[in-house]
Order: sequence, then C-alpha cells, then structure tokens
Amino acid sequence: MKKSFILIIMGCLMALNIQAQKFALIDMEYIMQRIPAYQQAVSQLDSESKKYQEEIDAISREAESMYKAYQSEVSKLTAAQRTERENAIVAKEKQAAELRQKYFAPQGMMSEKQTQLIKPINDSIYEAVKRISMQRGYSLVLDRASDAAIIFASPAIDISDEVLSLLGYSN
Repeated sequence: MKKSFILIIMGCLMALNIQAQKFALIDMEYIMQRIPAYQQAVSQLDSESKKYQEEIDAISREAESMYKAYQSEVSKLTAAQRTERENAIVAKEKQAAELRQKYFAPQGMMSEKQTQLIKPINDSIYEAVKRISMQRGYSLVLDRASDAAIIFASPAIDISDEVLSLLGYSN
C-alpha cells in the first residue's frame, strides 16, 4: 500500500514537472527569407560561386582541348613529345582539381565566405530566440525547417514572427 501511494505521488510530480516545460518552434527558412541581408549574402555567394566555377570550367575545357589535340597527333609524335604533352595535360587537369579544392572544399574560400556572410545573421537570430525564450520561459525551441520529425505543430507555439519583429523585420 505504501509503495503504491509513493508511486502515485511520484507520477503526479513527474506529470506536473512535464507540464511546466514550455516549448516553441521557429522556421529558419521563413525567417531567413524575410531578412534582406541574408538574401544579399546568398546572391553574393551565388555570384562568386559562378565566377569560380567558370574559372575551373575554362581550365577543364583547355585540358580537354589539349587532350583532343594530343589524340589527333599522337601517331606523329616522338616518345619524348608524347610524354611532354601527357604531362602538360595532367598538369592542366591537376590545376583544375586544385582550384576546385581551393574554392569549394569544406575549408575552401566559398565555405569561409559563407561563414563570414551568414554567421552574423545566424548569431543575431540565435540571440533573438534566446531573448524571447528567456522572457517567456521556454525550455526548448525547435527549428521546424530542419527537423523532419515534426509532423504537426500548433501555429500558436511558432515564434518566427516574433523573432523577425525583434530583429526589426516586422510583417
């Protein structure tokens, strides 16, 4: 009897504790789409990405053209000339691969540029969410855009518009 009573009391206390926690949602995609600085950053990143890709493509086309020329003349070349041409083609392909690595690798220039442009925006959003959470007593704030496990959530717990408002981007 005593054990049952203790278990019932513990269950009630746990239920009260669970009810006391407050949750909220944000939609980072929704927020980002409404921040002009983010749109400018994405535009700048796209522009630089295209520029870098064009540079890599030009070198790759040059290597391909060198290879086609080599194939058409291979029968007329001496062994030394073939080796020289093959080395030149390999060097050109290597140059394209090195540029691709330099620009687009995880530690490349585009990654650094993305961090430089996007991180301040993400930091300001984080601070706004943190401020709202502290004021309202939220225990947890989830990002609806990145969490595929959220099947349904009440619009009443979505604080995306409040975050935008706090950042100065009211509807």
